This record gives sequence, C-alpha cells and structure tokens, in this order.
Amino acid sequence: MKGMSLKETLESELKVLERELRIELPQEIKKAVALGDLRENAEYHSALERQRFLQSRIGQLKVKLSEISLMRIDQVPKDRVGLGSRFRVLDVDDDKEIEYEIVMEGMGNPGEGLISISSPLARGFVNKRPGDEVTINVPSGKKTYEILELWTLHDRERAPDA
Repeated sequence: MKGMSLKETLESELKVLERELRIELPQEIKKAVALGDLRENAEYHSALERQRFLQSRIGQLKVKLSEISLMRIDQVPKDRVGLGSRFRVLDVDDDKEIEYEIVMEGMGNPGEGLISISSPLARGFVNKRPGDEVTINVPSGKKTYEILELWTLHDRERAPDA
C-alpha cells in the first residue's frame, strides 16, 4: 500500500472487512445452515469463528482510526525520528543497511520493517537524527546503528511516493 497514508490504509482494510462481515459471511452461514446438523458442521463453525475475528479486527481498526484523528501531527518532530518516520540505518555490527518505519502500537510487523512506537527498538531511535549513532538493547544483546537517512511524517505528506 505504498503511497497511502496510515489512515487511508486502515480505512481501506476496514471497508473490505465490513463488506465481508455484512455481505459475504452471512451468505456462507446461510449455506452452512442449509447443510443440516449444526453441531458437527465444520463450515458453520468456521464461518462463526471468522465472524468473531472480523468483529474483533473491525473494532481494533476503529480504535486506531479514532487515535489517528486525535493525533496532533504538529507535535511530531520535523527533523528527528518519531511516529510515522521512515529511516535507513546501518547496523554497525553486521555492516548491513536496514530500513524501518515507526508505526502506532499494534501495527508493527518487524519482518516488513514496521516497528511499533512502544517497542524497545523504536524507543531507541525516537528523537535521533541522521548521523546519530544509537546503541539499543535487543534480545540477542546490544546492537549499534547509525542513522543514515530520515523521512519524517511531514516529508512523506509532501511527497506521496516517499
């Protein structure tokens, strides 16, 4: 979803899930009920489990969207790492470049470089600038990073492809 803001990404996911919950899932449940005995009907139980998941995820998305609407963007730093920042670092120990983005709590996915604002890794980078060297305690010990490049939330709003 490159080029989409976090709000647009969440709204898009919410729309897809609400459609599934309101339109597609009731049709699946209706078909499963038509099959007969519900006690041993795997399709029916699977549909109910999916319904519970969708309701939970929709609730989470609505909370995140309300948090975004309450965020004070003007309080996010313009020249230092903060929420919404994407930045490239050099892992000094492994001589490897890595790109991270700091996201809201619950939206992290380290495998994709998305680190939650409350994670120890993100907390180590917050308020740092390009050129700063940061040592962070990670599960495997201490890691040292040098911040090479930074795109703040403000930079990314001006350049949608960033």
